[in-house]
Amino acid sequence: MVFSTTYFLFLYLPVVLLIYYICPLKLRNLALLAVSLVFYYWGERIYVIIMIASTLIDYTHGMLVEHFKGKGKLKFAKMAVASSMIFNLALLGFFKYWDFIAGSLQAIGLTFMPVLGIHLPIGISFYTFQTMSYTIDVYRGDTRAQHNIVNFGTFVTLFPQLIAGPIIKYKDLGDQIDHRTCTSDKFASGVQRFMVGLAKKLLIANNVGMLWDAYKAMAPGELTVAGAWLGVLAFTFQIYFDFSGYSDMAIGLGRMLGFEFMENFNYPYISKSITEFWRRWHISLSTWFREYLYIPLGGNRCSKPRWVFNLLIVWAATGIWHGASWNFVLWGLYFFVFLMLEKLVWGRALARLPAAVQHVYTLFLVLVSWAIFAIEDFGQLVPYLKVMFGLGGVPLADGAFGYYLRSYLPLLVIAGVGSTPLLSKLWHKLPRKAAAVALPVLLTAGLMVCTGYVVDATYNPFLYFRF
Repeated sequence: MVFSTTYFLFLYLPVVLLIYYICPLKLRNLALLAVSLVFYYWGERIYVIIMIASTLIDYTHGMLVEHFKGKGKLKFAKMAVASSMIFNLALLGFFKYWDFIAGSLQAIGLTFMPVLGIHLPIGISFYTFQTMSYTIDVYRGDTRAQHNIVNFGTFVTLFPQLIAGPIIKYKDLGDQIDHRTCTSDKFASGVQRFMVGLAKKLLIANNVGMLWDAYKAMAPGELTVAGAWLGVLAFTFQIYFDFSGYSDMAIGLGRMLGFEFMENFNYPYISKSITEFWRRWHISLSTWFREYLYIPLGGNRCSKPRWVFNLLIVWAATGIWHGASWNFVLWGLYFFVFLMLEKLVWGRALARLPAAVQHVYTLFLVLVSWAIFAIEDFGQLVPYLKVMFGLGGVPLADGAFGYYLRSYLPLLVIAGVGSTPLLSKLWHKLPRKAAAVALPVLLTAGLMVCTGYVVDATYNPFLYFRF
């Protein structure tokens, strides 16, 4: 089920909130577990069994880790953690990467792995990482094992962030699972945050995405240098407002239910280096890889060759996590190269340049990265990149570029301003009384406009659903 649909906005969500708030406090987690399973079953049907199995396996493994640690049997505790990791990685590997590996092997003449045409369960990359980190944290002593299966199931299946994050670690949410406070102020804040995310998705991401779709559909011979860059700029805004919009909605829904989720974005397009960009983009994923892969590998407290190796592993994993395609591997390695160069070669020199130059440098590299990310077919990706850099004698611009630029310029300006903290700063400078009057007006108008888009639009899921 998608947040930006009439079914969710006017049927599922009102019913869920009604059930949740009429339930006694002791039964609210059970109610959340039930409605979250309905939420997932709505879109995935039989694959809900996979999520239930993942929940039961990791609940059991958490108990085993705690039991063996309490008995001083660390070897068996480690085996339980390893077993949990193997199960989760095997689950993710089979559904997400079997066909990718099989297809790649068949391309070089190896046919022992058949292509099965496996459907990827929505959200599997997110909830397997969440449950896997749980058993690791129990072993590390960073959290206690959850003895209540309903409470643990609520953590795994919690519908606001089930499909596309943020990736929530149990150690950050466990106390809220057991006890949380629901207040009118928190609920109102959640509604506001949800509406901001809904507007990002429907009013900006969906509309600017149509510009990217137009350029992505063009044959290489129809592209121009300016047009190719305009298309990538459109995707740059689309993926940010799509994904950050989902995160805003997830955080808002969480607050309506009494939860506080971590922030997932912090205006990444104002960054002045690639290093800073990845501190601001998809924060929950970056944090997960740092805590559960980079630091266990040795982090940066090792020799430079070993550090480079650690960075390589993390960014190869980051790339392949995003999708079962070679362009995502290339995308991850692309960032590995520039992060390594910033650390070892030109990072200090970059920091001494004017801020505007640093911004241009970063945005240029980010735009190129989104071209790699967005085009999975290398037969289309390579020609598109060649056009972007003016190779092959392609024209600089044409009439189509002028038409699309004039048509989408207001939206691109709005997206550009919305990618910065400017609007937030202006809002907080408003007098309190003016803000109190403007807020309900803006929320009502936003809901009406978004409802019009929801009713009129075709099915348009969030980009990160497929990851």
